[in-house]
Amino acid sequence: MKPLIKLLSTTAPNVVVNIAYKKILKPQVFKLRPHEIEVLDKAEQKKVEINAIGIQTYKWGNGSKKVLLVHGWEGQAGNFSDIIPSLIDNDYTVYAFDAPSHGFSEQGRTTMFDFSNIIKYMLDQYQMDKIISHSFGSVGTTHCLANHGNIQISKYVMLTTPDRFEQRLDDVAAFVGITNKVKTRLVNKLETEFNLKVKDQNVSDFVKKSNVKEALILHDINDKVVNIEQSESVQKAWGNTCELRRIENTGHFRILRTKSIVDQIVTFLD
Repeated sequence: MKPLIKLLSTTAPNVVVNIAYKKILKPQVFKLRPHEIEVLDKAEQKKVEINAIGIQTYKWGNGSKKVLLVHGWEGQAGNFSDIIPSLIDNDYTVYAFDAPSHGFSEQGRTTMFDFSNIIKYMLDQYQMDKIISHSFGSVGTTHCLANHGNIQISKYVMLTTPDRFEQRLDDVAAFVGITNKVKTRLVNKLETEFNLKVKDQNVSDFVKKSNVKEALILHDINDKVVNIEQSESVQKAWGNTCELRRIENTGHFRILRTKSIVDQIVTFLD
């Protein structure tokens, strides 16, 4: 595939730009594990319309404390299935959602802005001040908090986090096999389409504008999907508000299913 992409980058660069553009905005759908389906089936489920797209939302438990779970790119609410029972046992009401084109939500455009809008809706609707996000979920969450300073968060846990949007473009460029010239066209298309500057879309910038009392980042030093340097950059920008814990033997996804990590999350939130 990559040799063909390289050829098209020279002969039909706009075709390659559109391929990369769709890769950035359209997630691949992955099957849920049986345990994840089992946990979802126990939730109170409600579909709400946000920006003309049906968004699947979930609620577990009836505890006195509330927390919002935000999944990552190509993820879904069920990915938190090993964390949710511990939260319920510790007196939490747990809320989550599937982003557009993810999980059981309707198909539609999926960007940082769409994640951000849904997070704003959930926080306003259910009056929560604690959040757990995984991977790209941290991007949408921090964008939301940076643009709505009236939202006050007491505790925020990030299970890995990207930082620079430019890094995401570099990753897509490497995956698809496009040239720097085509990548420049892709950047121009994104900046025109969404009226933004790619270089300004960074979690390390968003966190400086967010109203968070205490934050914790957990990131595996050998994460193959999001390099730990990105979390280090975010923590440095956040300063004393945030602690970064470097962990091992969980990778990018097993971090969501590791008991020692679940215990750290619950302890921190309380």
